[in-house]
Amino acid sequence: MPSIIHPSAIVDPKAFIDEDVEIGPFCIIGKDVKIAHKTKLHSNVIIDGDTTIGSGCEIFQFTTIGLPPQCVQYRNEPTKVIIGNNNLIREYMSIHRASVNGDGTTTIGDNNYMMAYVHIAHDCKIGSNTILSNVASCAGHVQVGDFAVIGGLTAAHQFSRIGAYAMVGACSYVNQDIPPYTLASGTRTKLYGLNIVGLKRQGFSAEKISILKKAYRILFMDELKLKDALIKVETELPQIDEIKILIEFMKASKRGISQ
Repeated sequence: MPSIIHPSAIVDPKAFIDEDVEIGPFCIIGKDVKIAHKTKLHSNVIIDGDTTIGSGCEIFQFTTIGLPPQCVQYRNEPTKVIIGNNNLIREYMSIHRASVNGDGTTTIGDNNYMMAYVHIAHDCKIGSNTILSNVASCAGHVQVGDFAVIGGLTAAHQFSRIGAYAMVGACSYVNQDIPPYTLASGTRTKLYGLNIVGLKRQGFSAEKISILKKAYRILFMDELKLKDALIKVETELPQIDEIKILIEFMKASKRGISQ
């Protein structure tokens, strides 16, 4: 089907608009924007810069995507935003293109549910199947793993990481890395065990959850030095994929791990 573009929308003739795209009233689309099929823009959406948006996305009113980063070193260098498929982007969201201090791309995966007023800053790497609740804010270079959940009014410090299947409670401040599969909350986030409910909802078996519980106990409750705890997890527990992901995440931490 041909795209439907409201007469009041301003779409640069150089922009690539695929078939079956719907662009609502008063939207503004820049020349380097690419929008794949079956994506819908409600009213007053602004998309600029070198921005690619996948298929089946729905973007609500007053959202801005691809505008320059809030980075004092940025001098209009050519950087990007790449957004995957089937993302729900609610009203008043802001997604900035990358700075020159990373790989040049702000990236969002597939099947994400991002609620009103969420902010995704420059150079962020958001995985797939995440939920970011109202007013969740990710500063520059933040990484969010697949299936992670971030509560409303939560802020993540620049360069911090939130691991896959982790859940961060509302009104929290993420100042250090949140390991995969865990539950964290607080004005300086602390860990409160595994994200058991989330893991069960995503089909984790009782056996895998049991192994992850043992790993959590060794890493965060046995009062071992981190390097010794990691060795114990590697040598004493079955090396299922989830344990390997957890160990790799812990070893790669630069900001430190929330405790």
